[in-house]
Amino acid sequence: MGGFFKSSIGRKVAMALSAFFLMIFLLQHFIINLLSVFSAELFNGVSHFMGTNWLIQFVMQPVLIFAVVYHFIMGFVLELQNKKARGVAYAKNNGAANSTWMSRNMIYSGLVILAFLALHFADFWVHEINVKYINVQPEDPARYYHELVEKFVPIWRVAAYAVAFVLLGLHLAHGFTSAFQSVGATAGRKKALQQIGRAYSIIIPLGFIIIALYHHLNHH
Repeated sequence: MGGFFKSSIGRKVAMALSAFFLMIFLLQHFIINLLSVFSAELFNGVSHFMGTNWLIQFVMQPVLIFAVVYHFIMGFVLELQNKKARGVAYAKNNGAANSTWMSRNMIYSGLVILAFLALHFADFWVHEINVKYINVQPEDPARYYHELVEKFVPIWRVAAYAVAFVLLGLHLAHGFTSAFQSVGATAGRKKALQQIGRAYSIIIPLGFIIIALYHHLNHH
């Protein structure tokens, strides 16, 4: 098994599995953030549970961080391997005739998304560490909604958020179907998966942007 995951095919399968995990997390994250539009109390309740449940904090959260780091590092490794394998012959090909712009530039959109995730972790995860374990502040179950809204007050942050999610949408538009293809799950259902992937890559990023704009325009 270890030899398989060291092979090119094995690495693609492992990257696909990490992509599935991250897409599920993204959907969950979107649903929780969407609650903030309808009910501050409900958002606070769910966020407090997520922030205090030991399974989420000490098992799922480290797995998430590992998946993010692994997915992007492996993406860069595979991209470099592909470029090395193509060599000089690739320069003679008309890439636009054989693939989409996004499929040829996943590494660049990935870098921007990675930079956004670093900002996001600094905003929320590092803040949580500071509140709970460094300053050891008394737990306030009602603090989460206010903290979320405050993040979207500066227009530059909303703009950066929007740009990052537009690129994430483009990244997903190619990566969604590609992940299923890597695990051999597209046989006979590629068109359906492409349609689901297209919907996912539009609805989820657009939803995050709308949530950010909503809080920016309605903060008090």
